[in-house]
Amino acid sequence: MDIRKKRTSAKLQLIIIDVITAMIAWLIFWLHRHEILKVKFPDIYYSDRFTARDYVIILVAIPLFWLAIYTFSGTYFNVYKKSRLREAFRSFISSFIGVTIIGLFVFADDTGSFKYFFEITSWYFLVHFGILVFCRSIFLSRTKKKLKNKEVWFNTIIVGNNGKAKDVFYKINNTPKTAGYKVVGLVSPDSRQLPPEQQISDLAYMGELNDIEQIIDRYEVEQVVLALDTSERKLIESILVKLSYKQVEVKVMPELYDIISGMVRTSNVFDNVMLSISPELIPDWQKVIKRTIDISASAFALILLSPVYLLNAIMVRRSSPGPIFYFQERIGLSGNPFKIIKFRSMYMDSEAQGPALSSDKDPRITPWGRIMRKWRFDELPQFYNVLKGEMSLVGPRPERRHFIDIISEKHPHYRYLHRVKPGITSWGMVKFGYAENVDQMVERMRYDLLYVENCSLMLDFKIMIFTLIVLFQGRGK
Repeated sequence: MDIRKKRTSAKLQLIIIDVITAMIAWLIFWLHRHEILKVKFPDIYYSDRFTARDYVIILVAIPLFWLAIYTFSGTYFNVYKKSRLREAFRSFISSFIGVTIIGLFVFADDTGSFKYFFEITSWYFLVHFGILVFCRSIFLSRTKKKLKNKEVWFNTIIVGNNGKAKDVFYKINNTPKTAGYKVVGLVSPDSRQLPPEQQISDLAYMGELNDIEQIIDRYEVEQVVLALDTSERKLIESILVKLSYKQVEVKVMPELYDIISGMVRTSNVFDNVMLSISPELIPDWQKVIKRTIDISASAFALILLSPVYLLNAIMVRRSSPGPIFYFQERIGLSGNPFKIIKFRSMYMDSEAQGPALSSDKDPRITPWGRIMRKWRFDELPQFYNVLKGEMSLVGPRPERRHFIDIISEKHPHYRYLHRVKPGITSWGMVKFGYAENVDQMVERMRYDLLYVENCSLMLDFKIMIFTLIVLFQGRGK
């Protein structure tokens, strides 16, 4: 079984454990409620609202409810990297929230006694939390054992070509085996290899820095450790730019903190000798909620706005000959290409001479295309891209590789935008609108970079609200 299958299997095992613990906790609670509390509160105990048959149904509904709570809390991300202590705290929070919801919707009208309500919910919380933490601790102990036995690992490369690379390699090898890191090779920041006296017999030379992206893809690298001197500031910054949109965790020596301040969070890995730059910009629970909102909102929009889609389809066809929809390759999350969908707003063969940005008075735009662009109706088909997971409701606008290459030559930080999914709307679109030339794209990039470094659900909601204001005012450009 390969590594990916082992990780998927571990996630499924954790889900099964959570389902079983939810059922066991509910059954124990059910017995306590019917046998003990019924005697303790004889005067105020109401007749059960659920029959025995109803409780069988509840045994299906309850596990599904708890799975939803755990999913939204980010329980099933990176199972092999979980800390038992952090997971116990996460279990406490999710148990408290879940029991509170069940208490309000299931137990609240059993009786008018607050004492009864408090006791019944407290007892259920203690039972559920206790069983959950016990079972998860056993499961996570097993995952740590698999890491220790090298049944599962995280491919790691070291970037450096001096004695520090050798030191870092030995530090990694001396870390607890439960860290799970497997150093697969060394990448040199230039054409130089380690001198003979500093070469590491157990560490393969994999190539130069220019090839690091291909190396990461080829060897499925998940960890990159920078073994560089503090004086190599520009080199370090260029490496961080190169890796900014790769789903890898970058680790650096502590003295480099001033170079990457604002992006670093401390970690216990390597006994606090290393600092970790996490590729995750928002917490796991926010990622789940964001994706849930994307799916539900895009599906709702595709159905609710179907008359608008039909109207635009008719008008596009009447406005000029050619297809209704326009498909174009754009660059998305982690630099991966995808086909964006738009209502066609230009005449056919408008880019016969090559890629070109449009302007307000662009003669290539059809009469109906101008109306669509003013109200941004041409962007509506992108809800399908959101539904597929290629885009999000909010995120930097995706661009073509042609323009990305032009901008990246002068502004390499543009690649940071690929750390998140592109969006239908963005901070840059709200503040700046459509770009008519590369300089305007760079200006809009500044707002989108601010979004990437500060992204959160609250910021997404603000951007969506301001987007609606722009649309209602007809300022879509």
